[in-house]
Amino acid sequence: MAVPVIMPRQGNTVESCIINEFKKHPGDKVEVGDVLFSYETDKAAFEEEAKVAGTLLANFFEEGDDVPCLLNVCVIGNPGEDFEQFRPNENGNPDVAPAAAPAAAAPAAKPAGAAKTWKGNAVPVIMPRQGNTVESCVINEFKKQPGDKVEIGDVLFTYETDKAAFEETSKVAGTLLANFFEEGDDVPCLFNVCVIGEPGDDFEQFRPTEDGNPDLSAPVEEAPVEAAPAAEIAEAPVVMGKIKISPRAKALAEKSKADLSQVVPTGPDGRVIERDVQALIDAGKIVGATAAAEAPAAVAAPVEKGVPCDDSYTEPMSNMRKVIAKSMVASLSSMAQLTHNISCDATEIKAARAMFKAKGEPFGMDKISINDIVLYVVSRTLTMPEHRALNANLIDDGKTMKYFRGVHLGVAVDTDRGLMVPTIFNADKMTLKEISDTVKKLAKECKEGKIKPDYLKGASFTVSNIGVYGIESFTPVINPPQTGILGVCAVKDAFKMENGEIKVYPSMGLSLSYDHRALDGTPASKFLVDLKKNLENFNLVLARG
Repeated sequence: MAVPVIMPRQGNTVESCIINEFKKHPGDKVEVGDVLFSYETDKAAFEEEAKVAGTLLANFFEEGDDVPCLLNVCVIGNPGEDFEQFRPNENGNPDVAPAAAPAAAAPAAKPAGAAKTWKGNAVPVIMPRQGNTVESCVINEFKKQPGDKVEIGDVLFTYETDKAAFEETSKVAGTLLANFFEEGDDVPCLFNVCVIGEPGDDFEQFRPTEDGNPDLSAPVEEAPVEAAPAAEIAEAPVVMGKIKISPRAKALAEKSKADLSQVVPTGPDGRVIERDVQALIDAGKIVGATAAAEAPAAVAAPVEKGVPCDDSYTEPMSNMRKVIAKSMVASLSSMAQLTHNISCDATEIKAARAMFKAKGEPFGMDKISINDIVLYVVSRTLTMPEHRALNANLIDDGKTMKYFRGVHLGVAVDTDRGLMVPTIFNADKMTLKEISDTVKKLAKECKEGKIKPDYLKGASFTVSNIGVYGIESFTPVINPPQTGILGVCAVKDAFKMENGEIKVYPSMGLSLSYDHRALDGTPASKFLVDLKKNLENFNLVLARG
């Protein structure tokens, strides 16, 4: 069956995308996970991977075309299949009606060793790979359940990587036949997640195993299928021996001491899922609960203070925490990191912030913060030729310096799921207001789990501000392969001598961690000195642009 591939919608406000390059051309063999074409919005570039295997039958557009979202871009199927019914027109995709069922006929003899076949035209939906380093994704919520009608563009399920959340939309219309996983499951990329087809279509051949998706191209001997009696189909599944149970259900059962011997599985293939365990809990079916109810109430033993005991408990680390841990260990074990500290007089930037707050509303600048001002000044300081070693990446196992013409600032953002570092691209070319608006937008998307992966990479230097917590000095850890990171500390009252008198002034601490392989202590110190001078003379830096 020929399957069309649509132009994805990368965001609610995106109406169309431009095709950059077709990676597959008509006649090319296509495997699941192969990149079919690359495309871009006005903000980022993406790759569309094949969800089914076959042969590319046609590309309906050309490289450089601006294609409306959800329009068919190309078609995958078997050589010789008709695909013209999928070709989009000026009004969008054609309305392809399902073909009428053919009249019953005697099945043709199938030669031994032929490829697997199945009843109907079911199409599997795989877990996309959101980035080259992403190995698996966690399913947040299924938006469609088995039996639900599905239209092209409908959201099938939401999922997340360690950095962002996504929605998977349907590329074909039909009925959802099966979901192979549960909400909360960590699914390897390119595994089949669900299947769309027509009621009655066979889908079991798409069910993934521990080793991955089944190989549908392997030769098989097809045995005659005997229909199961209707009474057998209607029977509820009986769990015998080892219970099939999802990870989330298992965790809940262990925590609640639910009596799994009384569980009634409602998940696919007789698997116990979280709601089944919750039903046990709601019914009071807890291990030892019956005996406890029948036994006389015992007097609770007093807690003995100072007596050795073990009241610890364990929790698996989240995917995001694992990635952060791996990155931090790699950073500290592979770099020659050290930190220099300096403080600057924050009088001028505090006065500017107060002015923006008091008078900036008509200009949309009343929300500009001290952090926005620091980012602006850092972006200008890094453009100085003598500081190019800090606006760089050290790559090839420390053998090559990659310098950037623009300043792409990574900004550390604290979220409920962990630390994220979105990138303000070409910050040195932005106005103060543009930097302020951009960092607020990126931080909001990070906290909501909606940040696009392309905005979580590509930084040339990072700024981490924890001054709001009163931290006076710290050692920020470099984000590889960058060569430096600036820690911004709290603004505190300090004292200095001026005209023979002691004067109180606001002082802000700055901590620069740098890779000693990329630059020495003197140029690193000079960067801090220049940054201090620019912050203390912010109005002049702002006037210069």
